[in-house]
Amino acid sequence: MAPARALLHPAAKPLVFVLALLPLAWLVYGAVTDNLGANPAEYLVRSTGDWTLRFLCLTLAVTPLRVMAGLPPLARFRRMLGLFTYFYVVLHFLSYGLFDQAFDFTEIAKDIAKRPFILVGFTSFVLLTPLAATSFNRAIKAMGAKRWQALHRIVYVVAPLAILHFFWMRAAKNNFGEVAVYAAILAALLGWRVWNRRRGAGVAARTQPTGSRLS
Repeated sequence: MAPARALLHPAAKPLVFVLALLPLAWLVYGAVTDNLGANPAEYLVRSTGDWTLRFLCLTLAVTPLRVMAGLPPLARFRRMLGLFTYFYVVLHFLSYGLFDQAFDFTEIAKDIAKRPFILVGFTSFVLLTPLAATSFNRAIKAMGAKRWQALHRIVYVVAPLAILHFFWMRAAKNNFGEVAVYAAILAALLGWRVWNRRRGAGVAARTQPTGSRLS
């Protein structure tokens, strides 16, 4: 079966949905079987954060892969992957709130104000919230395509904030290997967008009639 046909298969979306839930299933299984290491609370907080970053990379990879591989049907998975990014960041924040602060919102507010890496992570969570809230067709119609697209470009701000949050979190243990990998992936995905937009603008300028440039 050709890749494009496979992506359009009715089972494709349910399959992606199930695969996206596997990390959560693994964490639940590990918690039930007491198989999350010496510090299960820390493991859950960090794992949900890691999966947030992975799904963010996957979401941002959809458009470059769709264009470069000539696979338009890939676009049908972008919304789902974006919502799973938000799903895991919610789990990340809830894990931190429960295990680190016992849902003491006064202490959570103090911690956000006191520790820069928590502030940056919380800012990313807040910025992703309106994107998740408007990830449906009715919101696009209500806002208009241009305003909706402008709002969803916030994800390009979230990406470097997520890397900064991850960097500061790993700085305490002087462990930057994974940070460098994710930073390189996100830099490539965002850099491709800049290059593609400039290339498109250059093509448009070369093909635009002279009279239109002066109008």
